[in-house]
Amino acid sequence: MRILLTGATGYIGKRLLPALVKEGHEVICCVRDKKRFNPPESMLGQIEVVQLDLLDRDSLSEIPNDIDVAYYLVHSMSSGDDYKELEHRSALNFKEAMEGTLVKQVIYLSGIVNEDELSEHLSSRKQVEDDLASGSYAFTCLRAGIVIGSGSASFEIMRDLVEKLPIMVTPKWLLTRCQPIAVSDVIHFLTESILREETFNKSFDIGGDEIFTYREMLLGIAKVRKLKRYIWTVPVMTPKLSSYWLYFVTSTSFSLASSLVQSMKVEVVCKDDELKQILNIKTISYSEALERAFNKLERNEIVSSWKDAYSSSGTNFNISDFISVPEHGCFKDKRLKKVECPEKSWAKVWSIGGANGWYYGNSLWKIRGYLDKLVGGVGLRRGRTNQDSISAGDALDFWRVLYADKEEKRLLLFAEMKLPGEAWLEFKMKDGQLVQTATFRPRGVAGRLYWFSVYPFHGFIFQGLISELSK
Repeated sequence: MRILLTGATGYIGKRLLPALVKEGHEVICCVRDKKRFNPPESMLGQIEVVQLDLLDRDSLSEIPNDIDVAYYLVHSMSSGDDYKELEHRSALNFKEAMEGTLVKQVIYLSGIVNEDELSEHLSSRKQVEDDLASGSYAFTCLRAGIVIGSGSASFEIMRDLVEKLPIMVTPKWLLTRCQPIAVSDVIHFLTESILREETFNKSFDIGGDEIFTYREMLLGIAKVRKLKRYIWTVPVMTPKLSSYWLYFVTSTSFSLASSLVQSMKVEVVCKDDELKQILNIKTISYSEALERAFNKLERNEIVSSWKDAYSSSGTNFNISDFISVPEHGCFKDKRLKKVECPEKSWAKVWSIGGANGWYYGNSLWKIRGYLDKLVGGVGLRRGRTNQDSISAGDALDFWRVLYADKEEKRLLLFAEMKLPGEAWLEFKMKDGQLVQTATFRPRGVAGRLYWFSVYPFHGFIFQGLISELSK
């Protein structure tokens, strides 16, 4: 069966793809930037990659005509003023493109919308659902609440809170009820819904068997981690204060924190379990979902993470726009160091950041990350999804990976911190030497003043870094 998969580089898409391939389907992966898509070689014989932008109607002509089922897994957690209109246009463009193919069914993963007054993001998802449902094909909508799994935004943010704060004074929305679901069960529902006529032209809520408050979910994480935690709720925290609280304590961006706070004020509980009965699916418990997520973390086997999405930094660009490091009008700090064992040195480069830190002056890197947080940046808290592997498009602390080739021995990073300009950091191995180059393209006078103000620190930070990497 030929299946079209939008959002193939997203949190759910990365996990759904291997499940579809395992079942023998041929998958057409729709991506906005091919350089961000790095599927395992074992899948290449069963997938086709199409580069398109849902906001560009002309690019949708790349979609093959002979598809049987299509998944729409595209949504934004940005807080831009026009995001609702952009999501509306994307859905309408996709609907029109599908009507020009042989597709029999479109499956959309949305959020539970069982309140009269929805947050802006849940309201936008409901609008997308209505747009897609108006097509001439069979439409199936699955509505999930809090998704629990290694790398999911909800799980990682709650884990941050529990592991960092033994005592929490929290906003009253922590008493809101929700019905979490394991990411493995979400994938199960998505795959089992394929061409099931009982699901045609219907919307279903999907969740686990248990209902909790957010406070109870936090305490559930503490129990699994064997941590003693105390949580009190107070009615005085405004949504803005709550957003700042999440932003400074966890690894989330402020825009995502704002979106989550608005959504967490709304109860997300399934109306029924009709789809479980239709598909004969038994969901796992919340505690088991947590155990699985932590096991994945401990084994460094995270398949996908919300931190690798551009929404984690508030940016939205194509890797191809920045992969060529500019030469003119830039400041550069280039250093070379002879290495005795290139393989060992490169292993350090390949594992830089995250839990390993930056090998030299880590306290200074942390201060830089904290300062970035203060001005609305991402800081260092995102870390990296996998400490042993890295691909183009991944987040790495306050950098974004533009290019990563272990055999070629080249790693190129682009800064996502708040800067009066654009910055790149490149590592490569050449003729037995490690070459480390920091490039900064200033924006106006402020950019030049910034470079000269931090230049004295570069002397020992970058020199110390390349010395440690070359040992």
